Amino acid sequence: MADVPVLTPAADAGAAVPKSKKWLIIAIAAVVVLAGGGAGAYFLMGHGDAPGKKTAKAKEPLAPALYVALDPPFVVNFEGEQLARFLQITVQIMTRDQPTVELLKANDPVVRNDLLLLFANQKYEVVATRAGKEKLRSDALTTVRHVVEAGGGKAGHIEQVYFTSFVMQ
Repeated sequence: MADVPVLTPAADAGAAVPKSKKWLIIAIAAVVVLAGGGAGAYFLMGHGDAPGKKTAKAKEPLAPALYVALDPPFVVNFEGEQLARFLQITVQIMTRDQPTVELLKANDPVVRNDLLLLFANQKYEVVATRAGKEKLRSDALTTVRHVVEAGGGKAGHIEQVYFTSFVMQ
């Protein structure tokens, strides 16, 4: 006959399961506990929902981007290396909010004025670098947001300011 362990009532409880099976049961239990904990964390953090169920934290899909072109391009003079230089920039403003588009159009003279003052106050050596252009773009975003806020809109609705043309001479 095959070697079959014979258990007696006097044997201790630990001897009821062979050692190799004991480790297998512990490993399976550990995997089940870890998987359950991971699934619980996943659902508690709001990543998984039951099909057809919406949570309060569910994000709405983004509205399409709307661009407002500031025409004509900005042209400013500034001094650089003892020469009279000029800068021409074409600007577009990005938002996803139609009332903000209307606010920008209604306040076009203010937006253009404030950006013109910003652009004219630049140094040639600074805006000739990529970092200088990015800084200028960031400053332009702040300027446009300020105008929108002063006009009764929400500054956060202005997502970006893009330079679609940038000519220095």
